[in-house]
Amino acid sequence: MRVVIAGGHGKIALHLERRLAASGDEAVGVIRNAEHADDLRDVSAEPAVMDLETAAVDEVAAVLDGADAAVFAAGAGPGSGAPRKETVDRGAAVLFADAAERAGVRRFVQVSAMGTDGPFDEDVLGEVFAVYLRAKAAAEADLRRRELNWTILRPGRLTDDAATGLVQLADSTPRGDVPRDDVAAVLAALLSDDLAFGRTLELAAGNTPIAEAVSRL
Repeated sequence: MRVVIAGGHGKIALHLERRLAASGDEAVGVIRNAEHADDLRDVSAEPAVMDLETAAVDEVAAVLDGADAAVFAAGAGPGSGAPRKETVDRGAAVLFADAAERAGVRRFVQVSAMGTDGPFDEDVLGEVFAVYLRAKAAAEADLRRRELNWTILRPGRLTDDAATGLVQLADSTPRGDVPRDDVAAVLAALLSDDLAFGRTLELAAGNTPIAEAVSRL
């Protein structure tokens, strides 16, 4: 399986690329900074240097051509302002889905976030985080209207703790933390299964082995 991952140098993406390579699959990571290419090669992933904030859909489709699946795991990241939440968390997600359709890549998994159902109260959340959640919600809404085999994954608060292999995965789960490596393991499992097509799933740490959690879907 050949998987193209937007946000290829992100922490979740690097874990996913490592897992895909270990299972004999091919991972292509779309990165903006060419200096990150060696980090992808270190996890046996192929780097594709491209800025999804400025790229044309045909350029992105060329990278996706021949892929079996696309994963949108990009984000403007902490410290970025509200405008980049719009251009990356929403705009780049829409562009990546447009390109997947153009390239004929049917399987599409989008990493979103808990809280995208609202409310987006800036007095509680802060302006930038409220914009971030609105942008993620808009990207989700865009994906749902497409005739792709899509899955939206909403993890809870991300940590860098070691993977446990134990999660809660369902249409709705209580909010909680989850290691990024466990998110990557769930993404890998979802890519090799068709049970989650057209589903929006929430993810947090739990007590169920990942394979079992996915099979219960």
